[in-house]
Amino acid sequence: MSHFILASQSPRRKTLLEWAELPFDIIVSDSDENYPADLALDKVPVFIAQNKALAVQDKIIAMQPEHIGKCIIAADTVVVLDTSIIGKPNSREEAIESLTALSGRSHKVITGVVLIYNGTVHSFSETTEVIFHELTLAQIEFYVDNYKPFDKAGAYAIQEWIGVVGIKSIQGDFYNVMGLPVSKLLQKIKQLGIA
Repeated sequence: MSHFILASQSPRRKTLLEWAELPFDIIVSDSDENYPADLALDKVPVFIAQNKALAVQDKIIAMQPEHIGKCIIAADTVVVLDTSIIGKPNSREEAIESLTALSGRSHKVITGVVLIYNGTVHSFSETTEVIFHELTLAQIEFYVDNYKPFDKAGAYAIQEWIGVVGIKSIQGDFYNVMGLPVSKLLQKIKQLGIA
């Protein structure tokens, strides 16, 4: 029987938890991904993840009481270039613009993770530095047109073609860039004594 609820519809987070062989159910609830304008950039993903987790907790209490008592796991990932967050692109043009900005540069990928267990909120974040090679416009257009990264922060997924040909180096947790720092999550679960 599952002791965990993944509050995410991300196929990548689902896959990572499966690789960790953590038994879980998925419950998604719409939550606002906005955040206060004065919030420090490294606090943004935890803020959004907490909203996701709380929304799922409310949904469980109201509609799915059989899941009460399970640990809710929520996460949010942001890509930070200099002092700006590069979000999910809304169009082909925005995706090309985002990848052009990242080309040849270093940026940070920050994932905030929130767990709600026994009514208590626990949170942490993980930061990975990623450096892209210089990308040609042809490479960027090929990636955007073939992989359509419109649901991805920063307009890319490290585990796809762009990661193989475009990434020069990473410092930190690779899986964090995929959307979930699984190793740190498992350590946190162990620390909390969740079966």
